[in-house]
Amino acid sequence: MEHLPTGIPELDLILGGGLPAGSLVILAGGPGAGKTILAQQICFTNATPERKAIYYTTLSEPHFKLVRHLEPFDFFAASSLEKRVEFVHLEGLLGEGEKGLDPVIDEVVRRCFEAQPVVVVIDSAKALRDYVDERPLRNAIYDLAGRVAHSDAVLLFVGEYTLNEMEGAPEFSLADGIVYMAYQPLEPVDRRWLRVLKMRGAAHLSGKHTFVIDHRGVEVFPRLETIAPADAGPPGDERVSTGVPGLDEMMAGGLPGADATAVLGPSGSGKTVLALRFIAKGLEEGERCLYVSFQETDDQLVRKAASFGWDLASARESGQLRIYHVPQGDLNLDAVGAVVRAELAKGGVRRVVLDSLAELVFAAREAERFPAYARTLVGFIRAAGAAVMITSETTTLGPVTEPLGGLSFLFHNVVLLRYIELESEIRRALSVVKMRDSSHAKDLRQFEVDERGFTVLGKLEGLTGILGWSALRAPEHPS
Repeated sequence: MEHLPTGIPELDLILGGGLPAGSLVILAGGPGAGKTILAQQICFTNATPERKAIYYTTLSEPHFKLVRHLEPFDFFAASSLEKRVEFVHLEGLLGEGEKGLDPVIDEVVRRCFEAQPVVVVIDSAKALRDYVDERPLRNAIYDLAGRVAHSDAVLLFVGEYTLNEMEGAPEFSLADGIVYMAYQPLEPVDRRWLRVLKMRGAAHLSGKHTFVIDHRGVEVFPRLETIAPADAGPPGDERVSTGVPGLDEMMAGGLPGADATAVLGPSGSGKTVLALRFIAKGLEEGERCLYVSFQETDDQLVRKAASFGWDLASARESGQLRIYHVPQGDLNLDAVGAVVRAELAKGGVRRVVLDSLAELVFAAREAERFPAYARTLVGFIRAAGAAVMITSETTTLGPVTEPLGGLSFLFHNVVLLRYIELESEIRRALSVVKMRDSSHAKDLRQFEVDERGFTVLGKLEGLTGILGWSALRAPEHPS
């Protein structure tokens, strides 16, 4: 089946290829959801002088206001008006005595066969209900959709329908496709999402998919779990150096290739420094790397790395390193997933850092969804053949109780950083808690973060206690 691209590749992915040619598709949702902008973006993206887009309005805002509201968007071109995108007001054809919707149907069908448009929009289609009863409305829509289908044009109905109205309205039973769009107040930043309720002849992606509206128009982020990659399988024999010799030694030569590693520790314990060293080591070996940060900006991370003698600036300039900083207010799970997928798709990425899991969990506010999302995100990275290091913050004081929030199953390796009180000083200690299918050191070792970076020192002798922050000296046995 032929499909009309929307001009938004990720939306085409969700729709199962785009909008089926000759179909009736309804864009439904409340006021402010983004329906009209999406419909107009589809028109301006697809229209050509040979195959126009015709945008019919019923009782919506005047055309000069529609055009004025389009001017800020990149997809809008004033030179395309009339030549490629034609706006037509239907108000004069509505309610002509006993003719019902016949004049509207005749007008749309006539233009379809005369102009051979690529897409035809009726906005708002819901207003057609004001002129006829339900039975003649059903007949009129059936007649219109059937006759327009012969021209291969996509017929888009745009309307402010609620979910309850959609259950019994005749246009929805006759539609080939239904896309529901919603605006959701959600602190600290409101969100928009869409869901494909129906798309005949296409394997569309289920679930809620977030989208934003900016100067480019509508940008959609597919729900990551719906496009999960094939299982990457067990890691190979290759070892990936962390860049810290002492830690590599504790991990039997480094991280197994394409593995997922969690670095846990309280604030200030050295998680980000270790993550930066891991990336710097990859850059030294000529690898492409990706660093996703939810706290420090690109420049802050580059400066921090430079203070240890690691040059991230040159790699960022050349494109060998991509640093993606996500401001707190803009944190969106699927937007993060889209960036990671896009970087991996370029090929050659061998190291990825997500710093940190705590911010990602907080941003999710979808406790039931997050484990599946996190599994899919890690799966994409591993399937691309990259090793991923994910930091996560623990409490500063007290024992470590489920620091990964039940997500330990995601990680093949877990490295735990902690503060200890030793000889009236606060010091740092490191242990490798877990390495799946690999031997590793079981001891507790002291480490330092100084001008040299992250340095693992010797084994801490004679300490005992629970896996918390207290380092108790073992009692001496009498001779």
